[in-house]
Amino acid sequence: MNAPPVLAVDLGKTSCRVRLSVDGSVIAEAAAHGAPGLAEEDGATRSFTAVVDAVGLLSTAPPAGCAVGVGAAGSEAAPAAAHALIGLLRERFNGPVAVINDALAAHAGAFEGAPGTMLIAGTGAVVFAVDEAGAVRQVDGWGPWLGDEGSGQWLGRHGLVAALRAHDDRGPHTALLADAAALTGTGALTGAAAPTDAAAALTAGAASGGGVASLPHWVSESGTPARQLGRFAPTVIERASEGDAVAVELVERAAAHLADSCAAAGQPIVCVAGGLVSHPFFADRVSAALHAHGLRETVQKGDPLAGAALIAVERSLPYEERIIRG
Repeated sequence: MNAPPVLAVDLGKTSCRVRLSVDGSVIAEAAAHGAPGLAEEDGATRSFTAVVDAVGLLSTAPPAGCAVGVGAAGSEAAPAAAHALIGLLRERFNGPVAVINDALAAHAGAFEGAPGTMLIAGTGAVVFAVDEAGAVRQVDGWGPWLGDEGSGQWLGRHGLVAALRAHDDRGPHTALLADAAALTGTGALTGAAAPTDAAAALTAGAASGGGVASLPHWVSESGTPARQLGRFAPTVIERASEGDAVAVELVERAAAHLADSCAAAGQPIVCVAGGLVSHPFFADRVSAALHAHGLRETVQKGDPLAGAALIAVERSLPYEERIIRG
């Protein structure tokens, strides 16, 4: 019996990835802009737009009636928005739709329904663990103002705080001050391209109407402050890899937070994913922190898109009750 056509969607805050499979074989993939999350204002509409824009980039259009599986941030925090998204997707693709939170979609892909702990470290941070009995436990993932410790938002925010403390002479000197000033001044963000002299960066920022005085506006101007703060995280990691003492301390604290969350989940085998760990230096620090807790990393069997495809057609997963269908 041929497998039904499936449109898998990995809907993140930064990007939306889609994958079309027919008869069990992947025939097209594409990516476009993401959406702030289902729990945000107009979350369903903005998420639907992101999916449609990504699907529009596929080399082959999804057939009518294909099953759609979506991993989306905020699906559990805003179930009404998840149902609204399902309605929009059903109208568009004329097939069954399943929505699960993005972290469990990643877990489904990584472990193929088996027990284990999944750490997602991107703009936000959340851990999902599934035990041998199928029970699911979430650790953190409480959003940028109440949790997500060790996430890109957390690291970027604390990096900017450290920069401003250095600016005010309330904290130790750090290269992050020049980088922070460049965010609203010269626009240089990372590495050698960023000014290395804080005074020069501040002068350049002031001359162009930016500098550290404009940082509060820079954080809020996009309308998505958590994502905006997360943009500074790669700079913090890069400075840490270069030996900046303040940045090193922040990276170590972030890695420790993530490992603490994994340890609290209670399953010793861990898959680590997310944009934050794409930097080798940060991935190494997370690995060391996990090892210190006696946890063991394993390679994921599939990616979040594989998990989204799985929930679209499989109804016997241990977290079926967390999947919203329509």
